[in-house]
Amino acid sequence: MLEKKIEKIVKQYARDKGWLAYKFTSTAHIGVPDGIFISPKGRVIFCEFKQTGKKPTAMQQREIDRINQHNVLALVIDSVEAGKEMVDAYT
Repeated sequence: MLEKKIEKIVKQYARDKGWLAYKFTSTAHIGVPDGIFISPKGRVIFCEFKQTGKKPTAMQQREIDRINQHNVLALVIDSVEAGKEMVDAYT
């Protein structure tokens, strides 16, 4: 499944559960995750969406690691199931 399709389905699932879900881009900083999710309880999660089995680029992984080092969760989501599990785990 295409990355765009996974992202669209997961975002809608999250919104249906009361989450805020945003597309995230940074013109000044390459490699930032694709999306920001905010749970109804205030948990912020950055998500890098990938096609199933694909890995983040080195630059994307560096940004994911930097975010995680600041005690903010950043994940790689490569399937609809993984995205739904993330939403359910933090709802």
